[in-house]
Amino acid sequence: PFFVFFAVFDAVIYPNAEKLQPSLSLVTSILGQGGVVSKILTHWTSALFYIVSEIYSSVSIGLLFWQFANDVVSIQQAQRFYPLFAQMSGLAPIVAGQYVVRYASKAKDFDGSMHRLTVAIVSAGCMICIMYHFVNSFLERHGEGLISNTMETTSPDANPTKKKQPNMSMTESFRFLSSSKYLRLLLSLVLGYGLSVQFTEVLWKSLLKLKYPDPLDYQRFMGNFASTVGICTCLVIFGGVHVIRILGWKAGAIATPTIMAALAIPFFGCIILGPPLDGDSTPTRLAVAVTLGTLQSLVTKTTKYALFDPTTQMAYIPLDRESKVKGKAAIDVLGSRLGKSGGSLIQQIVVLSFGGNILQATHVMGLLFYGVLAAWVSSAVSLSKLFLEKTALVHQQQEAAAKASEKKLD
Repeated sequence: PFFVFFAVFDAVIYPNAEKLQPSLSLVTSILGQGGVVSKILTHWTSALFYIVSEIYSSVSIGLLFWQFANDVVSIQQAQRFYPLFAQMSGLAPIVAGQYVVRYASKAKDFDGSMHRLTVAIVSAGCMICIMYHFVNSFLERHGEGLISNTMETTSPDANPTKKKQPNMSMTESFRFLSSSKYLRLLLSLVLGYGLSVQFTEVLWKSLLKLKYPDPLDYQRFMGNFASTVGICTCLVIFGGVHVIRILGWKAGAIATPTIMAALAIPFFGCIILGPPLDGDSTPTRLAVAVTLGTLQSLVTKTTKYALFDPTTQMAYIPLDRESKVKGKAAIDVLGSRLGKSGGSLIQQIVVLSFGGNILQATHVMGLLFYGVLAAWVSSAVSLSKLFLEKTALVHQQQEAAAKASEKKLD
């Protein structure tokens, strides 16, 4: 359905956007006031494109791929292979970023660039569906023993029969998560990342728009940034493997918020200290702020792919089958929705309180940012204790099962 939407958007919605979108005066007359909501409704086609893109990237990919990986990878294998999965995912932004820079942004106008982007998205979606079909077909023919053995080593209650991902509502997700401290802490990690990234990225992108007012220039910058993130992820992932394997799950879990906290200090300081930033009156300071924000966002995304994603996905492995499947579904629903939508809601409240300029509210965003990071680290420390306990229990059950099997053979 996602890729069908992108195809319809490119062929029907975007070319007829002016006919489909109401005028600002009409929306204002109906709502009785202007503001952010009126602007969103006036450009609802672009807003819909962004919403669908966010939902797909945060829910569909994570839900499908990582649930599939959790089904066929054991705890011992995950410490080695999960960071490598993240490394392979780092190749995607390299290719996508250079596609944007060298092809999409070279179009005559932004409309042509959007067409080139949506064609690439639909093509990639077709490839994903085909590859996923072939992988599942292969496992159905040859992988029953592999899946069964993996299930047995990860949890004694695991059922080797592959189950469909449950469709859980928000209420059901809350109810299920409230029954498990382990899952609540895991949700806190996901929420912590989603909220903290929202608080810094909105400031950084506001500065980028001041520095690159032309949409195609902005697009080229983001394309090069995405490629840089992919390259750094592929390089850092080698260290990520050893961090998790040598220093343990806890070190990998708290690395991302710790690094984010350190790099955000000069970024916030550059914005807060001094007169308001502007592309004309403060070009040098604006360039420094953009550079610091780019560095902070780059390292944040790199550590997220190299350490945060592997550690959070590893946390599901020692759970029983029901907690693993339903817990991941609930966290994906709540984490992705509450993280980004909650962060956006808080931003809107703060922006409206400061006259519609997010840069004027930087000090408030900074306080919220570090408050979220503190809660994130606290949850990671608490979760690490439970993770080690559950992992040790799984190992004991494996040893007991092995001894029982040896006695039967004797």
